[in-house]
Amino acid sequence: MAIRMRDVEYSHGGTVFEARMYWDDARGAAPAVAVAHAWGGRAEHECEAAEKLAGEGYVGFALDVYGRGVRGQSAEENMALMQPLLEDRARLQARLNAALDCAASQAEVDGSKMAAIGYCFGGLCVLDMARAGSPVKGVVSLHGLFNTPGNTDGNKISAKVLALHGWADPMVPPDTVIDLATEMTEAGADWQIHAYGHALHGFTHDAPALAEGIGYSESADRRSWQSILNFMAELFA
Repeated sequence: MAIRMRDVEYSHGGTVFEARMYWDDARGAAPAVAVAHAWGGRAEHECEAAEKLAGEGYVGFALDVYGRGVRGQSAEENMALMQPLLEDRARLQARLNAALDCAASQAEVDGSKMAAIGYCFGGLCVLDMARAGSPVKGVVSLHGLFNTPGNTDGNKISAKVLALHGWADPMVPPDTVIDLATEMTEAGADWQIHAYGHALHGFTHDAPALAEGIGYSESADRRSWQSILNFMAELFA
């Protein structure tokens, strides 16, 4: 087994984006798992997850919704990048679909077998994929934001949904978790929510926090990764 990597450019609405793709060159076309980034833009954290997924036999596709080379360097810069897409979820969803289309078109990918995981803002992104009927069989939100987009009300959700949530996350309090469960139930989704006691927002990020309420949890990180692998094995069985 040899894990290979390349950067892949794609465009939408006049903006050029750059994903980073990992795959095992000993395999034929394989299911792809898109990895949606946190509020700072595509970073090493998402690329490492994509590479780990390649080691499990998938094509890991660390996508980009801000634009090639666009990264935030502070909480203020990150918020300035994220907020316009939170305010225009149709635009965000279109960018996500452009990334999925690009992933599906790669020679190493079985385009009929697509899934997505996402961290923080990326967790919201993958939930929006499910809400908007994007071509994914399932999505996993890790310490994601749950607020609804407003343009998918009444849609049925065919993708399987797994939310991996830190119960002590101050940005996503318990009533919001109940709201997500209600939303998913009303949409007819096959859904799961796993909550990790004492875990904060960003529990998979072993790095200095840029804001209060964010913190790493080794146990939640380890358990959530195993849950992702279990979910993908079921999804693509």
